[in-house]
Amino acid sequence: MASITKRDNGKWRARYRDATGKEHAQHFARKVDAQRWLDEITADTLTGRYVDPGAGKVTLKTYAETIWKPSLHHRAGTARQVKGHLDRYVYPALGDMRLDAIRPEHINQLVASASMKLSPATVRVMYRYTSSIFASAVRNKRIAETPCNSIKLPEVVRKTLVPLEPEAVERIRKAVPERYRALITVAAGTGMRQGELFGLTTDRVDFLGRRITVDRQLGSVSNERPVFGPPKTKTSVRKIPLPVSVGDALLDHLAKFPAGPDGLIFTNEYGAPLRRSGFNQMWTKALKEATIEHTVFHSLRHFYASLLIRHGESVKTVQDRLGHASATETLDTYSHLWPDSDDRTREAVDAVLGLASLAERANPTADSVRTEGVSS
Repeated sequence: MASITKRDNGKWRARYRDATGKEHAQHFARKVDAQRWLDEITADTLTGRYVDPGAGKVTLKTYAETIWKPSLHHRAGTARQVKGHLDRYVYPALGDMRLDAIRPEHINQLVASASMKLSPATVRVMYRYTSSIFASAVRNKRIAETPCNSIKLPEVVRKTLVPLEPEAVERIRKAVPERYRALITVAAGTGMRQGELFGLTTDRVDFLGRRITVDRQLGSVSNERPVFGPPKTKTSVRKIPLPVSVGDALLDHLAKFPAGPDGLIFTNEYGAPLRRSGFNQMWTKALKEATIEHTVFHSLRHFYASLLIRHGESVKTVQDRLGHASATETLDTYSHLWPDSDDRTREAVDAVLGLASLAERANPTADSVRTEGVSS
């Protein structure tokens, strides 16, 4: 129900009740403005765009912590990343502002400020979380529209990936402590991600069938027991061929270092599940000893992909082995490693046009006769 009445002070009072029965009112100098306001409220109600004027008075931080975060189903690692981005960059800039007071210029300022400290890729991740908060607020009728519109984001310049050489992989393998050498071999020989390797158990390795099943990863460690979680994506669930050299390395490893809790193949020096922080410290030390710079553990996955490509595997096969969500992801990362097609293009054209040219050179008199016939 809506109405417009004239006040004693000459102002026009427009009021209405929302679906919950709560009354809302505004005062205007002109009746036409009061009517326009009510018409807009009516239109928004009919189209489903109506938002309670008081719903957006909650601060960004309060909404994100009480409404947005509880609705997510992130793995532990992603949840930590989200918390880090919000606590370090988003909340200091916008956390105490009301949702309905935040405008696109505030988001642009946030992005510009973050771009001075972070890489373009990291800025985009931070923005993605911020945008998700506002999209949630729109869905929950806290604000009418998101301020994350036409925001200028820094361009991510993709660096050309240069895979490790076999000699470098071997230097790393020799530089790590003995109990981790098989881990390096399996990473380089299967392309498994770090979490997948840390969570690899004996029941996931079929030595006779020469396959490894990847259907989970080590999510965290609780009371020295592994806590397993799903792989990175649905397409990460896969079966990987087990080369003889990799299988032998695994068998030798298990003979020297028996499986740990829940059949974990790779454990630390105490026989407990591996933690990323401790392993990464060891990795950094090994790289220094091997005199190899600017290399992360994920580089072993790239090394595996480069081996497949070098030996003629198709894009689809490489995609399946790595568990990529699409062939586009595979090509975006590794397209420059596939053999150049220039020579194949030349060969294809020469195979057709070259035959005609050879025939012409082999029988020049036929051409002469045709030419003379035309002249006459």
